[in-house]
Amino acid sequence: MLLGRRLCERCTLADRLADLLDDGTGQVHPRLAPLVDLLLALDRPKSRLIWLRRPNVVHLLQGLATGRVPLSHQGLQQQEHWRTAAHLRDLLMESNVLPRADRRLLLYERWLAERLEAVEDPARHQLLHRFATWHQLRRLRAKAEAGPLGRSPTHEARQQITQGDAFLTWLAAHNRTLGQCRQADLDAWHADNYATRRPAQPFLRWCMDNGAMPRLALPPHVIKQDQSPMHQHRRLAILRGVLHDETLPLRTRTAASLVLLYAQPVSRIVRLTTADVIDDGDALIVRLGDPPAPLPGPVASLVRAYLAEQPRLARASSRSTAWLFPGRQPGHPMDPTSLLDQLRAAGVPAQRGRASAIRHLVLQAPAPVVARALGYHDKTTVHLVTEAGGTWSRYAPGDHTR
Repeated sequence: MLLGRRLCERCTLADRLADLLDDGTGQVHPRLAPLVDLLLALDRPKSRLIWLRRPNVVHLLQGLATGRVPLSHQGLQQQEHWRTAAHLRDLLMESNVLPRADRRLLLYERWLAERLEAVEDPARHQLLHRFATWHQLRRLRAKAEAGPLGRSPTHEARQQITQGDAFLTWLAAHNRTLGQCRQADLDAWHADNYATRRPAQPFLRWCMDNGAMPRLALPPHVIKQDQSPMHQHRRLAILRGVLHDETLPLRTRTAASLVLLYAQPVSRIVRLTTADVIDDGDALIVRLGDPPAPLPGPVASLVRAYLAEQPRLARASSRSTAWLFPGRQPGHPMDPTSLLDQLRAAGVPAQRGRASAIRHLVLQAPAPVVARALGYHDKTTVHLVTEAGGTWSRYAPGDHTR
């Protein structure tokens, strides 16, 4: 497609990037050359041109090229327009200009700094800062080293800080310090809105363990069990509909099949890579646990069709096709919330369908075997089989061929 100066979109994009990333010598800053290569290689150059019209993007790119903004994770963390900075940081990591770092962890660290800055009381600020540094960030960094963080860990961390601060504020309003907190105070605060305030409990336990408050009893978390799980016939009918409805995107149909057939949560599905799907020509297996699980014929055909389409989806935002469900952010998988929304729009009740599938599976095979094959914890499947009235609850795991 030709633009105003009779140049194609990709040529226009190259000229625009050369102009924005000029380091003052008439050339693109040498360290930013791989970023230019990446942006030119991606599909849909027109979307890059539209992105480059945004004033925040222009300001940040010019700042990086001239040295006004340090070309580092720390330099980008300090930028006011964090969404623009976060997206550009993803591109810089994808092009190997910056070393890899966990995106969600970096965003949480920025949020934490701004949240703590808003706490005016010095004692409260110090306590929350210690909790975040020595409890939350240590655990989040350890998880990030094992693999990319999902949405839940950082969301829970935000809730813990927010509700921990709310509890300290509530105590101060009742003329008590944390060291003077009584059981009646803890009960009264939880009773007002237990569901909202329960995320503060990790903070409260940490305070007790570190002697900042008396050791008191926290209200137990009662999990409400679904009294009317989806019937197996209903789950299989939805699965058949997904397999045969060609109006649905292949991505949605593939994800729905994994939910309804192998009880996979959406948060785990988006973490699958193309290497987790193994095709030997005769059979197709997916690595959900150990050993990998075979896909039945109709599902295997669906997944093969999706794999053929997947590189095109990935090239829209990234050169990497490692993720089975690539996201819009370069180098990152699809957001589980977005995938869940697509499943709902397709009429797939993910949570109830997954619960129905795992209950059915533990009645067909020993719970420890199901757990290992599908990536569940042994205790979870043993509890489910007992709850479902199965006969495998006493099955001993291990090699029974010896």
